Order: sequence, then structure tokens, then C-alpha cells
Amino acid sequence: MEAIFLGTSCMVPTKERNHQGIFITVKNEGILVDCGEGIQRQFRVADIKPTKITKILITHWHGDHVLGLPGLLQTLGSSEYERELEIYGPKGTKKAFEYMFKAFSFKIEFPHKILEIENDKLDFKDIIIESKKLEHGVPCIGYSIKEKDTRRIKLPKIKALGIPQGPLLGKLQDNKSVEWEGKKIDPKEVTYIVQGKKIAVVLDTLPTKSAYTLAKDADLLICESSYAHDLLEKAENYFHMTARQAAEIASQNDVKKLVLTHFSQRYKTPEQILEDAKMVFENTLAAHDFMKVKV
Repeated sequence: MEAIFLGTSCMVPTKERNHQGIFITVKNEGILVDCGEGIQRQFRVADIKPTKITKILITHWHGDHVLGLPGLLQTLGSSEYERELEIYGPKGTKKAFEYMFKAFSFKIEFPHKILEIENDKLDFKDIIIESKKLEHGVPCIGYSIKEKDTRRIKLPKIKALGIPQGPLLGKLQDNKSVEWEGKKIDPKEVTYIVQGKKIAVVLDTLPTKSAYTLAKDADLLICESSYAHDLLEKAENYFHMTARQAAEIASQNDVKKLVLTHFSQRYKTPEQILEDAKMVFENTLAAHDFMKVKV
């Protein structure tokens, strides 16, 4: 799994930071979390073809998270996009798209579906996407994206039993028993489980119980930290988190790595924010545009 940060600013972009957008690649999926203004250009700078997008996950409908949607969708339509694009968002997403199509006089010509979710678990071939309702000024959801666990073959055991490469090994990997030389072979005897990696994305919210739930056991937690902790009251007034609160979520949920994003334009550098977080959770990074993080 890899996360590429296409935008790391808060409401107002800066010379160095674009509006929000995170592109997560896992298996055969290209998942765009939010699509702020200018994301098309960010894809080009990062040398990523927008046609690699398979799913768009919208956290909420504030402009810095969605103003790039009309242009991106029109570009996909003119780029011979051959997939069925899946778009997920909070309550009100379908109505927001209706208004968008009217305002910009276009419609999505290629196969697609637009779904509203809240506290859902979406089961796909290789991954599970979970959504949880967060607490912001408008309907807002956070996401976790997890690879499904895989079953691997214990090669020394297979060699000792003399089981050849082929369909039998495939069945064992599918957790099915097989017959070999008159003996029933249980998958537990000759396979082991590899836990799938998990990325959680929590943007624009107070530190709710749902944020903690999404972060649980994440290999990577991407979390908003609009302000340093000396502006806690301001953060609460605007339904945002401080860096220290983001770090507390990471430290209490067995997160392996925390990456902070969604910085207020008041900060010329993220040093103060990063220091705040590291006081609580050492393995913390401050995101910058085009930063890549593998898990």
C-alpha cells in the first residue's frame, strides 16, 4: 500500500500546499480520498494518470475537499476511461452532484455509481473499506482501507508431504482441505495467515470515538491537525483537531505511523505542529505535497 499526498493545506492553499487530496494505491485499486481544487494538476506533477483512479472517497462537501471534482470528472470523460468509477460520500452527496451537474452543465458519460454511506463496511475483492461518521460542521465521514488477510503456503511442509504445484495448493490457500495420497490435508497444517495492511484517514473532525475506532491497529494513520495545541479552543470552535489530539489517537490505538496533514495557512512550516505531536507519539511525520508513504 502507498499513500501519495496531492494536497496538504487547510481551507486556503499556499505556494507550497494545495487543497486536500490523497491517492492511495493498493492491489489493483487507485483510491482518491477527497478532490480539492487543483488536484488534476497535482496528478500531472506527480506523474500519475488520473485514469488509474478506481474509487473516490469524499469525506465532506467543504470546498477545499471537493472543488476539484468537476474538472477531474470531465477529464476522465475525455480520457477514454474504461472502468466503472465508484464514488462514495456522506449523506447529501447525491444531491450535491445533481447541483454540480446543473452548475457546470455536464454529466458523467462513462459507467459510474454514486453512493451515500455513513457507518458502513464495504467488502471488495482484495480490500475492505470502512466508513465512520465524524463530527464536523457538515456531514463528514472518515475511512479505513484494509487489505484482506492472505493465506500463504508453508513450503517446507509442502515439500515434506510431496504435494506438487498446482490446483491443490490453490485450494489450500483458499482455506479448503484437500486429499493427497489417501490423507486429508487441513489448511491449518500447511499454511499461515499474513495480516493485511491498513491505512486510516481522519480529516476535519473533533476527536470523536469514531476517529479512534478507524485508527485502531492502523499501519498508517493520516490525520488532520489544523492547529498546534496552543490553539485548542480555536480548533474546537471550527470542529478541527490539534496535532496533539491526533497523536493521542495514534498512541492509544496501536498505530504504527502517524502522518499529519490539513495544516492551517498560518503555519509557514509545520515545525510547531510536529513538535506538539511528537511529545505524545514519536513516530510522526508532517505531510508535504507529493510526499509518498509506503506501508
